[in-house]
Amino acid sequence: MSKQVTPPPRGDKPTPSAPPPPPAWRHWLWPIAIGIMLLLYLALPAVHTSSPAKLNYTQFLSDVSAHQVKTISLAQSGQTSTGTLTNGKDFTTIIPSQAGSSLLSQLETAHVQVTAAATGSSFGEEVLSWSFILLPLLLFGYLWFRLSRNAAGQLQGVMGVGRSRAKVFDAERPTTRFSDVAGYDGAKREISEVVDFLKEPERYRRVGATPPRGVLMIGPPGTGKTLIARAVAGEADVPFFSVAGSSFVELFVGVGAARVRDLFNEARKRAPAIVFIDEIDAIGQRRSGGQVYASNDEREQTLNQLLSEMDGFDPASGIVVLAATNRPEVLDPALLRPGRFDRQVTIPLPNVSERAAILAVHCRGKHLAPDVDLNAVARGTPGFSGADLANLVNEAAIFAVRGARHIITAADFSAARDRIILGRREDSNVLLPSEKRSVAVHEAGHAMVAALSPQADPVAKVTILPAGQALGVTEQLPLVERHLYPEDYLYQSLAVRLGGRAAELVKFNQGSTGAANDLASATDLATRMVREFGLSPAVGPVGYPQGGSMYLDGGSPGFSSRPYAESTQTVIDREVARLLREAEQRAIELLHGHEGQLDQLADLLIDQETVDGAEVYRLLGLAPPDHIEDAPTVAPHLVPAEHRATDHAATAPPQENHGAD
Repeated sequence: MSKQVTPPPRGDKPTPSAPPPPPAWRHWLWPIAIGIMLLLYLALPAVHTSSPAKLNYTQFLSDVSAHQVKTISLAQSGQTSTGTLTNGKDFTTIIPSQAGSSLLSQLETAHVQVTAAATGSSFGEEVLSWSFILLPLLLFGYLWFRLSRNAAGQLQGVMGVGRSRAKVFDAERPTTRFSDVAGYDGAKREISEVVDFLKEPERYRRVGATPPRGVLMIGPPGTGKTLIARAVAGEADVPFFSVAGSSFVELFVGVGAARVRDLFNEARKRAPAIVFIDEIDAIGQRRSGGQVYASNDEREQTLNQLLSEMDGFDPASGIVVLAATNRPEVLDPALLRPGRFDRQVTIPLPNVSERAAILAVHCRGKHLAPDVDLNAVARGTPGFSGADLANLVNEAAIFAVRGARHIITAADFSAARDRIILGRREDSNVLLPSEKRSVAVHEAGHAMVAALSPQADPVAKVTILPAGQALGVTEQLPLVERHLYPEDYLYQSLAVRLGGRAAELVKFNQGSTGAANDLASATDLATRMVREFGLSPAVGPVGYPQGGSMYLDGGSPGFSSRPYAESTQTVIDREVARLLREAEQRAIELLHGHEGQLDQLADLLIDQETVDGAEVYRLLGLAPPDHIEDAPTVAPHLVPAEHRATDHAATAPPQENHGAD
């Protein structure tokens, strides 16, 4: 989104943190000026003439008698007369007033050419000549002074780093509205109350209600927190201060606190106004604890000043602070208490209907083929954020350009999804015939077990085309957005993950390194079933969660020390191994009853390389599922997103040479 930025009032203009280096050509000013002076000195005759010989009167008379004087220009009595000798040299002499007419007679006898004129250049000529000489010096000196003054002003700007660097957006020019933000109706409803108060504060004053001083938007990266803040700027029709949390902290101690003061001072001058602080975790992290009784940390000073400012302004003044972060676990508790950030609005990953709406927004202005179903694309992208969906549409458009088309097809979206999830197709990764057969059997096993498991997500596509680190992929697309995962779904999911290894055991009586990724993901799921979900009779209804999630995606590191005994860990390991063995045995039993169909699907994969999910169900004599009954509606965070999306194929360890699927 593009916005017009108006310059802040006097005193608001941001200054650079350090002066830029002077231009290199500035060092050549003085040599150029001196060179020009020398050229003018040589060119102007008024200041550059050969030095004449000085003759006293006696020497002059002697030279006249010897006929060595050719010309003379007589000056007034007592002044210098000039002339030329017969050898071409100039001379000067002073003729006394007592010489009289006898000197003229002597000069006439010696045939000297006599003229009467004033000697030397006039005063005006000298002034003009020296003006030409000094003019370049004065000009270049002025330029040097101006450059030095600008550098000094920029150096003084370093001492003014405490000024706020917030961008002020005009109320008349913002173009983003809430209608441009697809989905998130609840979040927009909460924030729109802030906008409504800024527009019509009297409605709230009559009831005695005060607006929230701060609204903190929490969500994973790419979910549109900044976009919603920009929509607030477009809807509120009030001055909007936008600043990043990292811009408060710099080299000098106290800069952050000074910038916070300056930011809120300007917001008070323009009230009612909105202040938006993006990535507030840069300055809002927890302050020093433990045995630290005094601290001079720059971030702590900045945070203390922010807390003081949020406590200091009157709610009736109409200043609301919006902030965004994807790391709420690191924020200081004092920042989150009521009276500062009264509301915390969670911006989660979009659900399937919201993803379809977001895709429709990003597809505006693009030509879509009739076979493109955005609802189907949304179903195939669980766990995608708004930024991921924007990237998906762009990648699909790039695939259309590669195909010399201006219309985006459903195949482009499918290829773009595979490109984002799996990586680039490895056309040069040619498999040996035996390896290709192994990959086909492995992926056929995944697909067959998934199709024969009633609670598993339906099979959408099976391929043995290498992509990224995967040599083959079995994609499963959920029919609905799952929020709760029952026990039988998890057991069948374990069997699907181990279906590739089970197919290898059934057909080749041995496993391969191709199941490495399957085993890792199945072990992770089984561990969570035992340790977190309480699905093991031996361990019982006890939960040991992994801990708080960093960046809101469950990617936090494991326990630094286990909160349970070594004997409990032994029981957990035994139960995890039991669940995996039972899942593998369940997959083997399913495949033993359908070996013929397994061979047919493997042969079809070798021949076509990519098989649609409907073909898998046709080989098994089953109808593709088109609905799931009793779709649950709670707890979306119980199972990681990758368990709800596609079932990636296994990959071999990097040191293996024979490949994997």
